[in-house]
Amino acid sequence: MFKSILVFLTLILSLCPIHCRKLHVINFQWSDFYPASFTWDQSSEHFVVGSHRQQQLLSISDAGVAASLLSDDSLPENSSFFGLALDRLHHRLLAVVHRPATPSTPSFSALASYHLATFNQLFLAPLPPSPFPNSTVPNDVAVDFSGNAYVTDSTNGVVFKVNIDGEASILSRSQAYGNSGLNGVVYNAKGYLLVVQPNTGKLYKVNVDDGTARTVILNKDITAAERIAVRSDGIVVAVSKYKLYFIKSQDSWSEGVVFDETALEEERQASAVAVGAEDRVYVLYGNVKEGIMGNSEREGFSIVEVESEKESKEENVWIFVLFGLGLAYFLFWRFQMRQLVHNMNKKTA
Repeated sequence: MFKSILVFLTLILSLCPIHCRKLHVINFQWSDFYPASFTWDQSSEHFVVGSHRQQQLLSISDAGVAASLLSDDSLPENSSFFGLALDRLHHRLLAVVHRPATPSTPSFSALASYHLATFNQLFLAPLPPSPFPNSTVPNDVAVDFSGNAYVTDSTNGVVFKVNIDGEASILSRSQAYGNSGLNGVVYNAKGYLLVVQPNTGKLYKVNVDDGTARTVILNKDITAAERIAVRSDGIVVAVSKYKLYFIKSQDSWSEGVVFDETALEEERQASAVAVGAEDRVYVLYGNVKEGIMGNSEREGFSIVEVESEKESKEENVWIFVLFGLGLAYFLFWRFQMRQLVHNMNKKTA
């Protein structure tokens, strides 16, 4: 009986490391880096991080060890890596590249493709001129299974398409966007994109075949959302500098529900969100505003795991339910064993 009790207690306690662990915090050092984008590389189990101030990509381990992956001198001086996406099927890393205009140089906007094994550049595809008066400022990128990349424009309502050979075109400039730009984008295997618009807090569903767009009906706006990511269970997470939104849909994103919001450290200026190992959600604290203002003294930055408090509470409830059921089963089994021993004693008496 003692062995059975021990097995039961071991089973219950084994659940605690899963649900009682501390959130993962990764602090890393790289002078004047001011990271603006990041993505999770499952094969290397590292994050890939792009800089707002340097033409450089870093690899960040879960212990915060930073190493340079590439420094691309072929890019125009003072270029930034604004958005990153891994194309695992074609062994590529895609990076949104932008350099703002200066009095002496024009702006530059492109999508760069790098081979994942060597990080040699495969192509650098300049984006087409914007059909609107404002200059293009590309923001984020997503990729489909055929290797087509989709790049958003944060100053105009435009989504660009860059095929696997680096040929760029305008996919979508729907009237649904109004006069506001687009930021974070993810691809859904059913053939559409989900795109956020920070100025309005709207979420759009964009058909990748013809570029038509419609507003996803939400129970509330995702105010100032800059970037989005999606977990394997279909939950979309959208990050602003103030909070992380958790959003779900039951009808392929005709409608959606913002079911939780987690406050972030506003002064650290979260700039991106990614889904890492075991579907954990991470935000990047890159202090990008400091970098834009010209501050070059900062060396430390962070990648921090963020949870939905509502989901955590629901998981804890299930733990107690399982514990209660297990305890009830154990007490019933113990009662049955007592009855069995009692009956056997009667027969022998």
